[in-house]
Amino acid sequence: MSVFDVEISHLDGRAGLLADLAGHAALFVNVASRCGLTPQYAGLQALHDRFQPRGFFVVGFPCNQFMGQEPGTPSEIAEFCATSYGVTFPLSEKIDVNGAERHPLYAQLIAGAPGGASDVEWNFEKFVITPEGTVAARFGPQTEPDDAALVAAVEAVLPI
Repeated sequence: MSVFDVEISHLDGRAGLLADLAGHAALFVNVASRCGLTPQYAGLQALHDRFQPRGFFVVGFPCNQFMGQEPGTPSEIAEFCATSYGVTFPLSEKIDVNGAERHPLYAQLIAGAPGGASDVEWNFEKFVITPEGTVAARFGPQTEPDDAALVAAVEAVLPI
């Protein structure tokens, strides 16, 4: 099953976030506004801007599971991302990425990631997604969006 078939809403509550992206390459990232890694938003936006003309999207998945570092409401999250980092890439509704309430998307990402299944380590873990909706690569939270290996993994799955 393609990850693009998983039901998840946009941050503003509109349905169909992933269905809208089917056929595109993507980088899925669990994000948080009050994390030491939050400045990665700037690099994620730069990556999105660089490759969007070639059929690529960064998608952020707000998550409050790691030390309560994403406590905001949808409107607070949207405002913070836009005003602090100029984020224009899509953001989902707030979800859990680990545990009993793990969103089905993250269950599928973890199960399909190369290198074996393991829980998400922290905020800003990254999954490179092919246009067919499979996981091509997985990168830890400390991997910056401009890391050469991450950029190469993204370039390898671009549809255009």
